[in-house]
Amino acid sequence: MRIVILTAGTGSYYCGTCMRDNALALALRRQGHDAILVPMYLPLMLDETSAAEDAPLFYGGVNVYLQHVSRIFRKTPRWLDKLFDSPALLKKVAENAGMTTPEQLGTLTLSTLQGSEGNQAKELERMGEWLNGDAKADVICISNALLIGIAPYLKQKTSAKILCTLQGEDYFLDSLPEPHRTQCWETLSRQGQAVDGFIAVSQYYGDLMQRRANLPKERVHVVYNGIDLMGYRVLPERPLPHPPTIGYLARLNPLKGLHTLVEAYLLLRERNAIPNLRLSIAGTKNSADDRYLAELERRIAQAGLQASVTIQPNLSRDKKIDFLRSLSVMSVPATYGESFGLYLLEAWACGVPVVQPRHAAFPELLEITGGGELCEPDSAESLADTLEALLQQPERLQELGRNGQRSVFEHFDVENMATEFLRVVSGAE
Repeated sequence: MRIVILTAGTGSYYCGTCMRDNALALALRRQGHDAILVPMYLPLMLDETSAAEDAPLFYGGVNVYLQHVSRIFRKTPRWLDKLFDSPALLKKVAENAGMTTPEQLGTLTLSTLQGSEGNQAKELERMGEWLNGDAKADVICISNALLIGIAPYLKQKTSAKILCTLQGEDYFLDSLPEPHRTQCWETLSRQGQAVDGFIAVSQYYGDLMQRRANLPKERVHVVYNGIDLMGYRVLPERPLPHPPTIGYLARLNPLKGLHTLVEAYLLLRERNAIPNLRLSIAGTKNSADDRYLAELERRIAQAGLQASVTIQPNLSRDKKIDFLRSLSVMSVPATYGESFGLYLLEAWACGVPVVQPRHAAFPELLEITGGGELCEPDSAESLADTLEALLQQPERLQELGRNGQRSVFEHFDVENMATEFLRVVSGAE
């Protein structure tokens, strides 16, 4: 079976969605299918072998923007469009995030959701020709619902089943200014009628998107994320690090709540119930995150604790695993409705327990795995209290870490995700 996974690249930093989709494509190949990852908007940044290989890039970010702001670029020849799809140019653009105004972002999002009726119809026609020609896909999986505008056209022009993953679209749509916010939600709902099956990464998020976008309930399926477990290993008893270390692994921006963890750490150091406690921070970032990170570094320096805090952006896969193994416990106190959180699987695969806010998909995942504790959302004090209680119970830390690791190796590896994905494919009408 020929399976094409369309995913939006980031160009300049590692992206959890890209890595998930890439791991899925590679697992599908191991199970005997012809799977390929195809980038949209920007080139892919991956920390393992790429399943994209020589796949063309569609909806190049520069072309999408130019076609949106000027009618001239909606009629330019392909040779000129190719110049704007240059990987070097797109990576340069990706390094300068935030160049569009909220108003421009709203109209641009609406235009792409409109598909063949939007300003990027030329891009969609090129994609349709490739998918119906060189690619000849049996299944087309759109990696998130913000790309769903392409679904009706591809449904009409190809014989492929159309699937769409649901993972984190609501926050972005809700951040758009009115009237574009409402218009985008309504357009997403309408375009979703052409999708044969939706794949939600958690029950929480499937229920939310089914309700918010009025999606057909019978077409929404839950397939939990999985990770490639190569390089992770199970130890009979994981030695706890000394000195004790709290960790963070996610995008270095306000949405993931790093500031809440920093404040919790400062509280714990002030209490001094856990002597010599350290904080290790890692994750992806681009230039848009620099000011936020600099402010947190100033806050840590003001407390005189810079020597006990390390910050390591954009780690390779091997270094990420080494980083996780150095932690006593991890927390990513996200401030919004996180649809899943691949970083949890990565921590658990290393036997590291987690402390997460009592909202979004976190209660669901911690109930399934038994791999951590919950605290109150957006509360540095609650987070500090929960971390302190755990760090004072080494046996409890070990137990939660073992629970999480066992669950990941039994249920959350990428092979299970691929098998469940194929189950949805076989049941899609």
